[in-house]
Amino acid sequence: MILAIAGIVALWPRTGDGDAADTGIASDTVRSVPRKESDTKLTELRQRAKTRPCPSPAPDAPAPAGPLAGVTTACLGTPGPVDLGATLAGKATLVNVWASWCPPCREEMPVLDEYSERPGAIPVLGVNVQEAPSDGLAFLADVGVRYPSVHDGKRAVQDAFRVPPVLPLNYLVRPDGSVTRITNPLVFRSPDEVEEAVRRHLEREG
Repeated sequence: MILAIAGIVALWPRTGDGDAADTGIASDTVRSVPRKESDTKLTELRQRAKTRPCPSPAPDAPAPAGPLAGVTTACLGTPGPVDLGATLAGKATLVNVWASWCPPCREEMPVLDEYSERPGAIPVLGVNVQEAPSDGLAFLADVGVRYPSVHDGKRAVQDAFRVPPVLPLNYLVRPDGSVTRITNPLVFRSPDEVEEAVRRHLEREG
């Protein structure tokens, strides 16, 4: 069982201080991430990635609640902050935590992207962690994933969710702001699996 799980998930690399993150699957592989990247470079990468815009709060949304209340992070595909608590309030959202150095993420994210295009699908929001924004954007351009993502450079989302040191991770944020981690399956292999897991968790909590 331990070997099977190890083959599915990627362990987080060792991290530096608050705004910097190291990349690499092995814990002894360390590469510093620059604190500030060129706006021109990020603009070019955003144009290549062509992700959908990050969501914004609905005018009639309820007050933010749950662990994301007060959590603000940066949109990856476009410049600017995203108030996650306010943005996700009042609606169910599937939150996918990912990084470019995570092999299972490369397999899973196109599945999530396909699910997000289905009629009746709940929104999918990615959370890019443990690397520079340019690495995340280059990865999105490479794999052709279009659902929006935020960059959690200051670990605000990771701390709010108390995420374990493995990737990928998927969470269902319910309309009331409560959050459940989806562990069955650990990695989605088909849009049908995503649809079934979302339905199961919404029915269980509803």
